[in-house]
Amino acid sequence: MKTIPVANPGASYHAHKDELDRAVARVLASGWYIMGHEVQQFEEEFASFCGASECISTGSGTDALVLILRALGIGPGDAVVTVSHTAVATVAAVDLVGARPVLVDVDPVSFTMSPDHLEETLASSSGLPIRAIIPVNLYGRAADLERIARLGERYGAWVIEDCAQAHGATYEGRGVGTAGIAGAFSFYPTKNLGALGDGGAVITSNEGLAARCRLIKQYGWRTRYISETRGMNTRLDELQAAVLRVKLGYLRAANERRQAIARVYREVARPYLTHPEPAPGSDHVFHQYVVQVDARDELRSHLSANGIDTAILYPVPIHRQAGYADRVTLGPGGLPATERLCGRIVSLPIYPEMSDADVMKVVGALSTFGQ
Repeated sequence: MKTIPVANPGASYHAHKDELDRAVARVLASGWYIMGHEVQQFEEEFASFCGASECISTGSGTDALVLILRALGIGPGDAVVTVSHTAVATVAAVDLVGARPVLVDVDPVSFTMSPDHLEETLASSSGLPIRAIIPVNLYGRAADLERIARLGERYGAWVIEDCAQAHGATYEGRGVGTAGIAGAFSFYPTKNLGALGDGGAVITSNEGLAARCRLIKQYGWRTRYISETRGMNTRLDELQAAVLRVKLGYLRAANERRQAIARVYREVARPYLTHPEPAPGSDHVFHQYVVQVDARDELRSHLSANGIDTAILYPVPIHRQAGYADRVTLGPGGLPATERLCGRIVSLPIYPEMSDADVMKVVGALSTFGQ
């Protein structure tokens, strides 16, 4: 039996094979493989797509967050508020610059940072020097960025959006990544805009921040081989930039296909199943289609028996993972919504190349669960 995967980056390659092969061949023939024309053009095109004036490409989405934090001067002795229900990269980036992650609860409907819990944490920080807030635009849905941005302004904290799962998502008519000082993106192969390897980017409309990011990203060089500040090495290579330029041209259509699949899934109304709720004024691009169900293991077994793969993003919140449990601080009241969600969520297959027949196979299996 053919298994329907949760994501299928290989299908994306085959859908655009001729263009991608030509782009790769163009780079190979050029003899220039790091920080050349393809990177420059991609940065300009992606900044324009997002509605920002500047894009600084990086080697990964984690590096993009680290680069922003370092460029803002955030490090040891500082605190950064984010969430525990996210990919570990969000918290790892804060830890990597030596700052203290302060984790707040998520909204149980949107799965994103709760502005109420954020405000409670900012108002009762107990002397913690909170320098930044990192809301995560999770699963393709924007967080409540308007409220979060207002809170950041009120309490003097930079807002840095983690957009690793939200390429093309919008909030109140604006592209994600533009509500605060900067946004960080990942181009991991399974993302809505995925490379054929790893990569990331910072977007911002703050020229000073962009200049500092460019300085830090390559050893602190303004003049080659002379470091005027402490830097790092995080570079998107020419091959990946060329691939991303091709895929960027199809991103809107790919997101629309994800949204169409999501609409079909939502038609499966069953008492056991809680679907993701659309957010008023935002454009959800469904990097993941995440439902909630009490009998999760039983549902996953049922779907697997029908040739349908599933995933759990994420099974254990970061504050309960051994690598970070003693390196984070929890906001007031703990994280009850986060802990409840981690026991109920499951991701269904969703990717632009998914056939209508496969979509209906998932629908049919969901409809027969428990019968």
